[in-house]
Amino acid sequence: MPALSAATTARPVVAATMDGPVRLTAWVEGRVQGVGFRWWVRANALELGLAGYAENLTDGRVKVVAEGTELRCRELLDRLDAEAWPRRPGRVSRVSHRWAQACNDLAGFAER
Repeated sequence: MPALSAATTARPVVAATMDGPVRLTAWVEGRVQGVGFRWWVRANALELGLAGYAENLTDGRVKVVAEGTELRCRELLDRLDAEAWPRRPGRVSRVSHRWAQACNDLAGFAER
């Protein structure tokens, strides 16, 4: 199994992929609270078949935890960080993230 990456904003091409389900934890900065951003994350995560949650943090960021296939989690990460994803509420200035093996303790996708 490849080493799990530390928090980063860049997503270099990775030659090896993780086996089995993965857990993506992302911290989204910008104007992302009070604008329907968590709802948008939930809708996209459910569309991709991911389990997890999106929650407001006291420092103004939104934390997103998603589990599923690496391909689907990367797609969600791309949507979070894309300059102009269609109809995404708010304004994202930065996304940091971390990869880990899935804990398999999540069902559905919640807004917290």
